[in-house]
Amino acid sequence: MSTGNVSFIKDFVIAGFPGLQPGHYGIVSAVLFFVYVCTMVGNAVFFTLLVISKSLHKPVYFFILNLAVSDVLFSTNTLPKIISRYWFQDGSISFLGCFVQMFFVHYFGTVSSHVLALMAIDRYAAICYPLRYHTIMTNRNVFILSCIAWVWSCAAPLMLVIRAYPLPYCSGNTIVQCYCDHFSIISLSCTDKTLYTIPASASALIVLLGSLAIAVFSYCAIILAVLRISSTQGRLKTFSTCSPQLIIIALFFLPRCLNYLFNNTGIKISNDLRVVIIMLYSLLPPMINPIIYCLRTEEVKKILRRLLGNKQIGVPLKLP
Repeated sequence: MSTGNVSFIKDFVIAGFPGLQPGHYGIVSAVLFFVYVCTMVGNAVFFTLLVISKSLHKPVYFFILNLAVSDVLFSTNTLPKIISRYWFQDGSISFLGCFVQMFFVHYFGTVSSHVLALMAIDRYAAICYPLRYHTIMTNRNVFILSCIAWVWSCAAPLMLVIRAYPLPYCSGNTIVQCYCDHFSIISLSCTDKTLYTIPASASALIVLLGSLAIAVFSYCAIILAVLRISSTQGRLKTFSTCSPQLIIIALFFLPRCLNYLFNNTGIKISNDLRVVIIMLYSLLPPMINPIIYCLRTEEVKKILRRLLGNKQIGVPLKLP
């Protein structure tokens, strides 16, 4: 049904990668399914290690736990639908369902951004104030900071949904993206899009650049503190404890900054390239992060070696 030039859309259709040929649908769906399985299994391994090993019951690992939960929920919110799009040729999503997905896409992205900032602060406190670290990062403070990150992250995504949901949509119902996000939905509206895209971009940049600024400040202070360590071995050990988080931060922030640079400087890129960039920074970090925790964190590697070694020789595992 329609009124004038305005169509009332009951369903949206997720296009995925616009230029992808039907002959490649099976390969793409298999790759996306593989990414989803790796994300679930990798994070499940980390959850298991955290539960069974008391030596991992430290502030930094509880922050990583928050990041892992956000990663799992983000992937579960986005990947099944796009897998269905290519596996079963079913890209339809209800009008309400699209906005629910949009909220959680931006919500979990915001949570991850805030948690990464908290992880950087944790390392800053541990390295720059080692004698006061356990009084600063108590279990209570870690819990409060984590709750603030999850609760505060609701505000901006909720406002995006409240402003976008009532708009009239008349530019078709095809979401040129692998999931419903604010930019893709607003592009289908019949209103002045700048009234909605500019505030949304400003809000996203505040969240992104604010968290990135905290991380950059923290690690600059850490580097200065490390350079004052006289022992070369001490410097290398300190850098090794920070390197996993630096990799995670780079994977999360750099592609996003690149995408916002394209969107806000007038640089023209194809829809396919834009979607590929968005999918890379959306789906690769949740899959790669558990690998980084396990392969780049010495403490986790030791626990894994003990688990695998004791399993092979049949000796009961005694974890601290």
